[in-house]
Amino acid sequence: MANLRRSLVINFFSSSSAALVQFLVSVLLARMLSPSEIGVFSMTVVFVTIAHMFRDFGVATYIQREPELTPEKIRSALGILYATSWSLAVGLFALSAPLGDFFNEPGIVPVMRVLALGFIVIPFGSLTHSMLLRELAADKQAVVTAAGTIAYCASCLILAALDFGTMSLAWANLINICTCALAYIPFRPKGMPWIPSRRGWGRVINFGVGQLLTNCIDAANGSIAELVLGKLGSARHVGLFSRANSTVSIFSYLAGTTVTYGALTYLSQAHHRGESLVPTLRRAVTLLTGIGWPALALTAVFGRDLVLALYGPTWLDSVPAILPLCIAACFYLLFQYTPSALASIGRPYLGAIPQSATLVMRITLGVLLFDGTLVSFGWAVCLATMCVVPVMLYLQYHYLQFKPSTLFASVMPSLAVAVCCTVIGEALHLVLPESLPAMARLLLAFPFVLGTWYGALRLISHPLVNELHLLAGSARLRLSRFGRAS
Repeated sequence: MANLRRSLVINFFSSSSAALVQFLVSVLLARMLSPSEIGVFSMTVVFVTIAHMFRDFGVATYIQREPELTPEKIRSALGILYATSWSLAVGLFALSAPLGDFFNEPGIVPVMRVLALGFIVIPFGSLTHSMLLRELAADKQAVVTAAGTIAYCASCLILAALDFGTMSLAWANLINICTCALAYIPFRPKGMPWIPSRRGWGRVINFGVGQLLTNCIDAANGSIAELVLGKLGSARHVGLFSRANSTVSIFSYLAGTTVTYGALTYLSQAHHRGESLVPTLRRAVTLLTGIGWPALALTAVFGRDLVLALYGPTWLDSVPAILPLCIAACFYLLFQYTPSALASIGRPYLGAIPQSATLVMRITLGVLLFDGTLVSFGWAVCLATMCVVPVMLYLQYHYLQFKPSTLFASVMPSLAVAVCCTVIGEALHLVLPESLPAMARLLLAFPFVLGTWYGALRLISHPLVNELHLLAGSARLRLSRFGRAS
């Protein structure tokens, strides 16, 4: 647990810093690129994201969960990565023109072809990434993250300034992949083979197919909104919806990968020891919602100010979709760790059931409820998420023995904290003058909502308080040691 906490702290500062920098770059890009240009890239990334699920073929999950890794198993996994990645690179390149014709967006073609090149390079670093994650080597991963982030952000802004338009995002993505692949080379574990093998693919595939199915449907589920909206509406609708999603995802940007970092490895080790996963899941959901729910509630309250401050008045039409997307995200956080828990007990395919249901509901409700406005589509996405909650509750209870009553009891303190933050947020929203710039309103409100959040945690005796105090104590200890050393 101590090693996990240390890795989580390192990963938090690494991933959140990278996400914050990328978010700031997206803010700058929103003023350099048009909604249509960003919409074209968003539509293209949908297919690339789905392809990434096939590319991985569950290998990353297999590496993290396997009790004992041998050189033969690693070579088998490496062989699968090369075969799937390079095959998908060819497939994406071939599909680029037909997809451009289908959506009547010729800009999709060059973007997809550049992104396809990344699939040739990815296998050279992805297996090392999985091995480091298995070892919870967050410090080494932080170096790679920093290198990739700097390369992506610099190239993205430079190319956008040179009027590359949508292609600036595509080339920056490829530069990021190449940089990370090079940065992983010094951190390869000793004895890790370079040469792939075709032997032993069966044991990897047997586990990987289930995880692949879940990951593919999850990717499609996360991207289907843009596809449906692009077909029913226009690239502008997609761009606005993408910006609303980005606003709602500010919490995810700040938390980075820390939310799920090491979850599969930790849960798998507990399962192999014969321990119940319920206590770990209950505590994890309590801590996550204690941060996430208040953040999402405040995002909904200050949605208009956030959009104005970050993106400018051009994107104000995205504001109506923020509230339903925030509600959907709150339900999603309830089951953040369920897929990892199911994979840790050797049943990764079960995660595909709720994802499939969500996929069907998003398409159905999107078509039925869309009336030409962004808010109608936002509520369609929200209702689709809520409809799948009973399925998730059943899977948790039947396979993990995590009762719905236990889940609801674990998040009641977080709900109380979120309500307190919402009340104070609404009061501040009404009190602060509309004449003030949006950024000024946010800066003035921040200390009040932060104090309300911490005060509510203390008042309700939320378990998150102990974690915050442990983190603060560790920080003070490190600072004192640094002071004595200097």
